[in-house]
Amino acid sequence: MNFELRQGGQGVRPMSVDRLRDSASTRSQRRRNLKGEGYNIIQSLKAISGAIGFNNLPKDQRQITFYSEGKSYWPHLENLLVATLERTDKSVCYLSSSLDDPGLMVKHPQLKTFFIGMGFVRDYVFQTIETPIMVMTMPDLNNFQVKRSRHNVHYVYVQHSLVSLHMIYRHGAFNHYDTICCAGPHHIQEIRAIEKKYNLPEKNLVELGYSRLNSLIEQAKKYPKSESENKGQRKKILIAPSWGSQGLIESGLGHRLVNELIALGHEVILRPHPQTIKFASNQVKKIVNLHEKNPHFTFESCVAGQESLHQSDIMVSDWSGAALEFAFALNKPVIFYDIPQKVNNPQYQDINLEPLEFSIRETIGMIWDGQSPVAEIIELCEQKNKNVLHELSNQYVFNQGQADEVFTQFLGTV
Repeated sequence: MNFELRQGGQGVRPMSVDRLRDSASTRSQRRRNLKGEGYNIIQSLKAISGAIGFNNLPKDQRQITFYSEGKSYWPHLENLLVATLERTDKSVCYLSSSLDDPGLMVKHPQLKTFFIGMGFVRDYVFQTIETPIMVMTMPDLNNFQVKRSRHNVHYVYVQHSLVSLHMIYRHGAFNHYDTICCAGPHHIQEIRAIEKKYNLPEKNLVELGYSRLNSLIEQAKKYPKSESENKGQRKKILIAPSWGSQGLIESGLGHRLVNELIALGHEVILRPHPQTIKFASNQVKKIVNLHEKNPHFTFESCVAGQESLHQSDIMVSDWSGAALEFAFALNKPVIFYDIPQKVNNPQYQDINLEPLEFSIRETIGMIWDGQSPVAEIIELCEQKNKNVLHELSNQYVFNQGQADEVFTQFLGTV
């Protein structure tokens, strides 16, 4: 029996179990808050230290600077960074907002790495940075907290997705970059159309290609062909949608889909978008808790890894750029869950170009309404020709296998 002191010194009375639990829960929450505050303080101190270390470098030791928002963006910068170190004699800095970014662990005589956090420290670094060239995968430069430097810096945008630039991204997302590295012809057309429509000065456009695609193609050579390539056999199906209130997982349909696929005898890899894990954690937990002990179910919480892409036979997605990577690099089909288009730019129709991620869906996969039996859609996906997917890849993406070399050649022209 638990007791508490009554007011007025009138002895003790039993404390209810519910009140006891509430009290324990409150104490536990306080401990978590204190722990979180302590962690944030430590991170802030590390970010300040990183900013000071970077700013104290002589200018000739920061000729080219890469900025990464975190480990999920490392796969898009890795090959470009390595190529810059191997093929040029430039001094390079790598700044990251995430302590677990693999880029911070790279060692090279020409390279210095710094953690600068996500908040005011990063914003200060950007406003005051002195570096001839700044390479980033983050759109909306100068539109929000992250501003262009007060100094003369040439800003280079590198694509972190193959999707079109005028619907998924906000209006004006690329206006403040000096150079846009384009993954394919559609990016060239879209940027030029945006400039013409809004009477903007022409940017320097580089026909770069897509470095991550090159990585996936090279890695695929090391993986054995799937044992389930024959029709009718058990498939490994990767569920990797984008995020949003109407998304596959957020809507609750992901739970039903996983159940149905496992019931059909397929293996399922669930790979939610980081924002889905953050904002729809209950839906994710619901799926994981039900299937975590099932040997035919795998949960992948980090999108930086690439093994699941190689292991899978079919991807289920919606408007995610990962679907284009899956089809173009690995020549595997995609099932597109047909939700409304994800529109972050309400003015996208001002640009009279159909977004690539919309126009190409039925070419590289099948569209699923969420109601039709998924088994039928899987059968139709199996009919997609790998050779056709390979040809499409060459048609829609520049310089396959050579993007890193093209990038270092471009650096020499800035």
